[in-house]
Amino acid sequence: MSTASIAAPLTQSLAVGATDVALIELTIGAHFDSVVAQRPDHEALVSVHQGLRFTYRSLQAQANRLASALLRQGLQPGDRVGIWSHNNAEWVLMQLATAKAGLVLVNINPAYRTSEVEYALNKVGCRLLVTMA
Repeated sequence: MSTASIAAPLTQSLAVGATDVALIELTIGAHFDSVVAQRPDHEALVSVHQGLRFTYRSLQAQANRLASALLRQGLQPGDRVGIWSHNNAEWVLMQLATAKAGLVLVNINPAYRTSEVEYALNKVGCRLLVTMA
């Protein structure tokens, strides 16, 4: 085996190449908060089928409240939280809340049967499952 075929050890978790637009080097939660600071009263989320509308400020308040509730349940940053839901405003809130709390959101296909959900949850080690009606 030649030394040329041995890969150099990785020193970064991502590769950064040339881009026309600079990458956002913030977490999802931190970036969302920076957008809220710039546009607090602008519309951020509209769920027509649910009849819901959120400004950035109201979406942030709901996401912060949910993130706090998740952490009060004993979840720790890095824990996985499954969500078994169709597209809705609550899904977006869960995405923001888990990001802010340092949790990993695991999307579970809403078409799965119970046995498939159980398999998926066990496979990825979810500590909590959120379902929507």
